[in-house]
Amino acid sequence: METPLAIITLTKEGLQVAERLKDGLPQADLYVAEGVLQGRGDPAGRPYASIGKLVGEIFHKYDGLIFIMALGIVIRAVAPHIKDKHSDPAVVVVDDVGRFVISALSGHEGGANALAIKVASILHTEAVITTGTEARKDIIIGLGCKATASAGEIKGAVMEGLKISGQPLERVRLLATIKERAELPEVVKAAQELGIPLRVFSREEIATCAKEYTRSKFVEEKMGIGGVCEPAALLAGRKTRLILKKQKLSGVTIAIAQENLMW
Repeated sequence: METPLAIITLTKEGLQVAERLKDGLPQADLYVAEGVLQGRGDPAGRPYASIGKLVGEIFHKYDGLIFIMALGIVIRAVAPHIKDKHSDPAVVVVDDVGRFVISALSGHEGGANALAIKVASILHTEAVITTGTEARKDIIIGLGCKATASAGEIKGAVMEGLKISGQPLERVRLLATIKERAELPEVVKAAQELGIPLRVFSREEIATCAKEYTRSKFVEEKMGIGGVCEPAALLAGRKTRLILKKQKLSGVTIAIAQENLMW
């Protein structure tokens, strides 16, 4: 059975980023340049001698390839193996210090856009998505829910929130929530069935939200933060403003933010 993801790194700095990423993607295979492994007592990953040769061997063995190195190196390495958007794997590129995550190849059909957002969530950084259809999406849905909420209830709440705000599902770029909820199988299932990538925040990140939002004493007592759905929606984009404040719908809370709105 093929492993779905591979992480490939080239430098010592990149290996540090790769190890952080591996914590969030434990099933991914890790490939590390031989020179980086020299002097290390622990087996950090599978060694390789040539990035070009490695890519030739693994390009079509994985659903997604995450390169932690310069974009130019990746372009030259994958170029001879590219066939078409329906068969090429998702290719995501991360810089050596984990500041930016770029969806480089097979953004839609191959899932690189969603993978880039997932990687960015793990590294607590920014995903760079350049596909035209994504650029036109500017709606972010913040989600909070009970641990027992079903995928159907979550989807129903999302669609009801969009109906109230007068926004189509096609304009939704992200479903944003807290880590504890993003790990629930029913939340993952709902996001997959809706076709919306999950943007995940830690409690610490939620606590940094400086924008005004509705605070809940119950949530603060239970989770140590003032809220989930509204701050998650606000933090997940740029120049965001709430166009639908928190709505409680069958054990699910929904808030909707739009990007690039002037205050």
